[in-house]
Amino acid sequence: MVKQLIVGDAMHELATTRRVLERLPEEHMSWKPHEKSMTLGGLATHLINLMNWQIAILQQREFDLSTVPQRREPLDKRADVLEEFDANVGKFEKLLAECDEETLGEEWTLRHGDHVILRQPRALALRSFGLSHMVHHRAQLGVYLRLLDIPVPGMYGPSADE
Repeated sequence: MVKQLIVGDAMHELATTRRVLERLPEEHMSWKPHEKSMTLGGLATHLINLMNWQIAILQQREFDLSTVPQRREPLDKRADVLEEFDANVGKFEKLLAECDEETLGEEWTLRHGDHVILRQPRALALRSFGLSHMVHHRAQLGVYLRLLDIPVPGMYGPSADE
């Protein structure tokens, strides 16, 4: 039952995220709404990185942020964003299909070197560190689209643009 809930939840959030990424305006990939904000391309690239983290949750018992490069060059082409996102979703779906409830209940650890940031069941890490984190940044991307006057797709029902 837990796995069915996770699969349904994940597939909905991933499909919704893809609809937002399909709206990326290539001419504005270096735009950002505020000096402290990520660029549009940087935020889209971060969503791809979050897919890598979700894959890591399913593949490994722990994830060490100190082993991950701090910054990745933002992608600047919508097609590149969609291609990498789709490839990651495919990997994620395969891993999730192969995963059983016992594995989802196993402890998973997020660390930065010796510092443990969180330790919780894999299913919870997938929801909080993976999906909820992705939804948060997807919402930011929706605000970027709104500020650029790009129609925002509905996420949990129709948007004002639909």
